[in-house]
Amino acid sequence: MGKTLFTIGYEGLDPERLTAALRAADVAVLADVRAVANSRKRGFSKGALKAGLEDAGLGYTHLRALGTPKAGREAARADDAALLRKIYCEDVLESADGIAALDELVTLAGRAATCLFCFERDPARCHRRLLAERLAPRGFMVTDLFG
Repeated sequence: MGKTLFTIGYEGLDPERLTAALRAADVAVLADVRAVANSRKRGFSKGALKAGLEDAGLGYTHLRALGTPKAGREAARADDAALLRKIYCEDVLESADGIAALDELVTLAGRAATCLFCFERDPARCHRRLLAERLAPRGFMVTDLFG
């Protein structure tokens, strides 16, 4: 049986609801897959997020190399899934840094229940879905969390 990989976007959440959703799913580590781990929303910038999760007994890692480049984020905001897929797969997942970060994610998720994290609430409109597709052949089943 495969391992479960979770995903969640913080759009519409506060840090407390995020933590509650992670705990309810028995997630051990949040894997931040934002290219830019800053946020104007309280509690979701890298430092504050990491500290809040650690206070709750959860791990945090930032896999910047798995973040979406600016053009990909613009395609996602424009709801252009085909362009997002093209940009993300070619520029990120097929790059040396992306391949190395994906291997790091596989190792991490193989050791502990891990949740991919970025902003977009709807996983179908997010690069988390593209990451999940790459992990499925490696024995991972994906469960989307919504908080």
